[in-house]
Amino acid sequence: MARPRRVERKPALAVAVTVVFFAWLYLPILAVALFSLNDKKSLSRFSGFSLRWYDELVHNSALIDSLVASLEIASVATAGSLVLGTMLALGLERVTSRRGRVIGAVTLLPLVTPEIVTGVAALLLFTGVGLKLSMGTVILAEITFSIAYVTVIVRGRLAGVSREVEEAARDLGCTPFQAVRLVTLPTLVPALVGAGLLVFALVFDDFVLAFFTTGVDPQPLPVRVYSSIRFGVSPAINAIGTLMLLASALLIVAALVLPRLLGRGTSSLDLITGGRR
Repeated sequence: MARPRRVERKPALAVAVTVVFFAWLYLPILAVALFSLNDKKSLSRFSGFSLRWYDELVHNSALIDSLVASLEIASVATAGSLVLGTMLALGLERVTSRRGRVIGAVTLLPLVTPEIVTGVAALLLFTGVGLKLSMGTVILAEITFSIAYVTVIVRGRLAGVSREVEEAARDLGCTPFQAVRLVTLPTLVPALVGAGLLVFALVFDDFVLAFFTTGVDPQPLPVRVYSSIRFGVSPAINAIGTLMLLASALLIVAALVLPRLLGRGTSSLDLITGGRR
């Protein structure tokens, strides 16, 4: 006679700790979103729903200028880090000596170095060489910081691509540059899309590097928000914070979903043979 299957119950303490953790993590964020819809200038008592603060945000030229500046910084930094990070990943993947492994390890240092250390180092470098702090210095600092993310993601994709595919393209008459452009890079599209979206989200709402390397005006949006909070929190700040949260969440979701969808495309063999079997 078969024994009845015993249903395992989840530990009540583990469930309670999980609920408290997520409540502690997300309730303040939900409060920001809620009070961005408050019809009164109160951050402690909610009296009704209104889009008043979103309308004020639209007519706040300083915040709009900072939003545009952050979008420009994120776009240029994403493009620059994708180009440099992909080139670095391709080079490291083809170097198998001890020197290549050392360089690969050094590449990961920005991922584990405290960002405030990177920000101070960038500030000292720019002031030491006589560069005036501006949007350009912010972009340079963000590109330097983001290259490591692109390199790690692209190298992970390259590890799953057989070198024989590129060698087959060489046998069919491709030059080394054509083999990389026509065979290797198309297989990296999912990784490039994911890395680009992730870097854009990180740079767009990055505060530490922007704070140490920005000039007077226009300031990136996170720095502008911080400067405004020091003189009192306005519900308009809650509105821009809510919009930034939604934009970052959408970018991160896209970075997770799009590479999987793009990865279902043509295979490397199809890229070489043109679809003929």
